[in-house]
Amino acid sequence: MSHHQDHIQSWIEAGIAVCKVYSFSSREIDSTVNDQLSVTHAMMLVDAFRTRSALVQDPRIGKIGIAGWSLGGTVALYSAWSPLVRILGGPFDAHVPFYPAAHIRPEIKEWSESPMLILHGDADDWTPLHLVESLIPEIPSATLHTYPGAHHSFDSERELTWLPHAVRLRKRTARIDKKGRMSGVLFFGIRWPLNERWQRKWVIRFLRNRGAHIEGNPVARADSLNRARQFLVDNIGH
Repeated sequence: MSHHQDHIQSWIEAGIAVCKVYSFSSREIDSTVNDQLSVTHAMMLVDAFRTRSALVQDPRIGKIGIAGWSLGGTVALYSAWSPLVRILGGPFDAHVPFYPAAHIRPEIKEWSESPMLILHGDADDWTPLHLVESLIPEIPSATLHTYPGAHHSFDSERELTWLPHAVRLRKRTARIDKKGRMSGVLFFGIRWPLNERWQRKWVIRFLRNRGAHIEGNPVARADSLNRARQFLVDNIGH
């Protein structure tokens, strides 16, 4: 995505080294827009922490932050969940999730103290803002900056586009219990397990949550380029 590269170039120019993690192409996957199953946030979290483990071995590298967009934003968000940090490695020093899917509700409400800046648009109908707003009180170190009228991919230069097959979120959340088991309530209080691929695939088909918009927003784009860069400079820059 060209807008991802715009941010990366801005960070490099600010003196921050950037390591890109290719969770999609390394698995020969082009996109997860239509299924959200071929590459999952769990896979990407492992990729991110393994990359961090490699980077900390380099004496030239000091603090390490993590940023991501959409599904990658979900990774940048939940990489601050303390049980994952304890299992997969040490904490990241800063988190910048762009329009993440914030639908997971862990029973263990323990989060890293590293600073987090979440950038989101209030017109996002793919990964809705309200899911972030209801989660953020659990993350004391997180700050949410919202862009009025901005859709998903607000930091791009795309025209308003309808993606009919995109798997979108609505109001439902998924719970992770203290044993790491994931589940979600469907109808009439029925809780459905979400640990296996077939279980998640069935839920996606059953709920028929399809279709979302993307659109660049010049004001939000300009602000997010500056805001994300300054946040990283302040928290992991020299």
